[in-house]
Amino acid sequence: MADPRGFLKVTQREEPQKRPVPVRILDYREVGEKGDRAVLDRQAGRCMDCGVPFCHQGCPLGNLIPEFNDFTWRHQSRLAAENLLSTNNFPEFTGLLCPAPCESACVLGINQPAVTIKAVEQFIADEIFDNDWLEPHPPARLTGQTVAVVGSGPAGLAAAQQLTRAGHTVAVYERDQEVGGLLRYGIPDFKLEKRRIDARVKQMRAEGTRFRTGIEVGTDLGWSELRDRFDAIVVAIGAPVPRDLPIPGRELQGIHAAMDYLVRQNRLVAGEEVGDPIDAHGKHVVVLGGGDTGSDCIGTAHRQSAASVTNLAIGIKPPTDRPETQPWPMHPNVFEVQSSHEEGGERRFLVSTVEFVDNGEGHVRALRVADTEIIDGVRRPKQGTEREIPADLVLLALGFTGVETDESLPISLDHGAFSRQENFSTSEEGVFVAGDAGRGSSLIVWAIAEGRAAAAAVDEYLTGSTILPAPVRASDRPIGAR
Repeated sequence: MADPRGFLKVTQREEPQKRPVPVRILDYREVGEKGDRAVLDRQAGRCMDCGVPFCHQGCPLGNLIPEFNDFTWRHQSRLAAENLLSTNNFPEFTGLLCPAPCESACVLGINQPAVTIKAVEQFIADEIFDNDWLEPHPPARLTGQTVAVVGSGPAGLAAAQQLTRAGHTVAVYERDQEVGGLLRYGIPDFKLEKRRIDARVKQMRAEGTRFRTGIEVGTDLGWSELRDRFDAIVVAIGAPVPRDLPIPGRELQGIHAAMDYLVRQNRLVAGEEVGDPIDAHGKHVVVLGGGDTGSDCIGTAHRQSAASVTNLAIGIKPPTDRPETQPWPMHPNVFEVQSSHEEGGERRFLVSTVEFVDNGEGHVRALRVADTEIIDGVRRPKQGTEREIPADLVLLALGFTGVETDESLPISLDHGAFSRQENFSTSEEGVFVAGDAGRGSSLIVWAIAEGRAAAAAVDEYLTGSTILPAPVRASDRPIGAR
């Protein structure tokens, strides 16, 4: 283990520093600063190297967390990097974007604040980039088998990299002009700068992965034609269909799905031409939905100099501490303050939107809302509590309902996601599904884990056996998930 008495000497968490709010809202650079070495040493030294490390179970990738904590504490950065890369294709993505279910499962968290595993992981990822340790690993031999990966989000990229390294010839199809899917176009740069994606694409090209951008499978290229060209297909198109709010006034201008807003701004930040940008400058912005997407909208609105930002959630405000109904090692639902929340705005809970109010010219001017109450298990607006909240721009961050369906892809749907077997295969011979397209909207760490596992299944399908790791099955769910 690292420091045998570390968890006794250091009993508190020390979070990584962020750039000051008045500075960071002036640009779209990542909000975090590189971890302080002394702080990382103290935190990594708190790891107890448990006999049964539940952090392994908490991480869908099975990251070898006690080991990389030990290497970090001993300043063996190259060994820490090799350890982390052995289980995680893209630690720079998870280190920045993952909600760290590993920390919820940390054994030390039973009676102390958990080890800052995510911060250590991000520090290692930064070391990999800073020291040019992102070497390509091309296969020693080619199998002669070909695989098409449709979608270049984290699941598609993980599957493609694993299959390429196994010796298959892999082509990744992406309908946008750049690789990355929602990593590039949905996640704001202040959470993930796109240079990180570019570096990974460069590495994957050097390994032999081919990228076909600007091609939408099902429109520009038929699924049947793709199946004829390749020996296997991995479908990793995500679950991007947004949940709508069909209440009176929904047709008014100034009401947008959150991803429409975020994608346009990400394109602007990247220097692309956007014909119809959505600008919050000087406007009263209301964000409906309290998840990660809502937080991204809040941070973007601050950087666009909104007059005010209000975040409404229909549910109750979560507790600040782990509730008794979600004991260790479950990933609890607790009140979260993300970097965007630190930057300003107001958060309100138990608020239901009743109507979007017209300004008389076909544009929203306010939301009519009411407090919510639960009657017979159904959440409803509470009578007599209606009031208006000024709103010039409304962003719907209410989650996602599933995949974009295509009748030319003959795979049945199950609750908005593609049906599949335990090994990610579908009813169509040689077609596999990974990531949100098969499990519904989920976490980036699950997408990477499913991409790796689907790659192992494809490799076995093509060659009869595989040595690729399969950290999860298609039916796996986090502890406590319903």
